Amino acid sequence: MPQIIVLPHPELCPEGAVIEAEAGVSICDALLDNDIEIEHACEKSCACTTCHVIVREGYRSLNEPDELEDDLLDKAWGLTSVSRLSCQAIVDEENLVVELPKYTINHASENH
Repeated sequence: MPQIIVLPHPELCPEGAVIEAEAGVSICDALLDNDIEIEHACEKSCACTTCHVIVREGYRSLNEPDELEDDLLDKAWGLTSVSRLSCQAIVDEENLVVELPKYTINHASENH
């Protein structure tokens, strides 16, 4: 069973975490199932960017992003070449290292 190593995030996962994830589930569901309360304002329907993650290791093992996800990612805070919407990124057999961005569009507009 693949592992997702979640890098420390000041609010959502201060100590970081190593979680087990079943192949075939989204990164978002794996995080939520392990009490890491990643934001998902659109209820995982690929209609916002609040579940944006940066996949530091294992990116190539994930399913390819579709055009809608790519278009939405262009609006994400802190976009990188290995960014994904966690609700659309499906875990395969390879371990992942995931960074939760410091802000989401929701946080950025509410707090800054």
